[in-house]
Amino acid sequence: MRLRTPSLALALALMLPPAAAQAITVKTVQSPTGVDTWLSEEHALPMIAVNVALPAGSAYDPSDKPGLASLMSSLMDEGAGDLASDAFKQALESRAIKLTARVERDYLVVTLTTLSENADEAFRLLALVLAHPRFDAEAVERMRVAELAGLKQEDQRASTVAQKSWFATYYGTHPYAHSSSGTPASLAAIKIDDIKAFAADHLVRSGIKVAVSGDINDAQLRKYLQQVFVPLPAKPVPAVSKPAEAGKPGSHTIVRNEAAPTAIFGFVGPMRLDPDFIPAFVANYIFGGGSFSARLMDEVRDKRGLTYGISTQLVDYRSASLIIGSVQSDKAKILTALDVTKSEMARFAKDGATAKELADAKTYLTGSFPLGLDSNAKIARTLNGFQQSGLGADYVEKRNAMIQAVTLAKVNEMAKKYYDPAKLVIVIAGTPAPAAQAEKGAAPSASR
Repeated sequence: MRLRTPSLALALALMLPPAAAQAITVKTVQSPTGVDTWLSEEHALPMIAVNVALPAGSAYDPSDKPGLASLMSSLMDEGAGDLASDAFKQALESRAIKLTARVERDYLVVTLTTLSENADEAFRLLALVLAHPRFDAEAVERMRVAELAGLKQEDQRASTVAQKSWFATYYGTHPYAHSSSGTPASLAAIKIDDIKAFAADHLVRSGIKVAVSGDINDAQLRKYLQQVFVPLPAKPVPAVSKPAEAGKPGSHTIVRNEAAPTAIFGFVGPMRLDPDFIPAFVANYIFGGGSFSARLMDEVRDKRGLTYGISTQLVDYRSASLIIGSVQSDKAKILTALDVTKSEMARFAKDGATAKELADAKTYLTGSFPLGLDSNAKIARTLNGFQQSGLGADYVEKRNAMIQAVTLAKVNEMAKKYYDPAKLVIVIAGTPAPAAQAEKGAAPSASR
């Protein structure tokens, strides 16, 4: 879905005063719809940001039609109710309302941003989008062409090719395996009736998560919740099943003529509600998530010059969780970069972190948290992410204390438990240089 350019007034209203990010209050809003709704009131600026997550992610694509959820999401601003595409876009733009949609693996996330004076119209249009999308033939074909063009661009990027292949390799036949953007063949096979049926099954009231931040109170929000969600059917959408088998260790190469191949590597991580998650999150910052302060950046980039960047992160879905990383390097150095990554992983598992690394990680992870809450749009997005993970509305208040409570012993337990290089699933997009050439081009190992 294309982004709309908001008015200057709306753009200015996106930012909160610095103090607002330091102490936001999150409360749940009860409504007759039963939709899980969190609200962070902020009346300093006349702006409202809304994130709506519906159980309509790419994991629900039919096995023979991957890309269906993505194609549907691209049509969310292409007409609704009695408004055809042009009229709908004009209704948005005339009031500086921004409406976007994106598909994740579990959820379709619709975002709405509006000045509070235009809230009535903004929520009216959101209600039309969710309950009465049009899916007109002309718009479907135009968006299909755009999605196909996007696929061609993805296939030209080694990083995207590696990521797609990694998920397919790791998850096999599970719904998380396929790319949300589908394939040229699957996109061509999707009919308008397929899109309408998917919308009827997944644009439903059950399982919705709503996060709102800005110039709106409980009573106003309850009215809008009634307007937007009561028209939706209340039929349930089951969560995606947990992968029965995933993550068979091994290394796989996609033959491509790349001067700088990209490797994606990873293995299973703790689920978001698992007690391991927060200490593993801190451990990952020390190992690969802390940018220039991380072990991997120090060993692979700074000491050996094997890459411009390498990182790892924890990624959680409703039914699975990962520790996943990426590195790009010259084709004569990519295998060496991966070898160093494995050796550092083994060292981290064996020796753990230092007290200074833990202290630095806590300082950064707690101190940087408010930066992700310095605008209404960021607050709504962050809160909606917490909702999707099954966390409580008080998590914002508790989060930093939970990180501060992590001990060095617990971090080292996580390092030993999760960071085993023997468990790695690796996919390299781009053909590494022959061994002799790689040996000649590799940088010497640095002493400790």
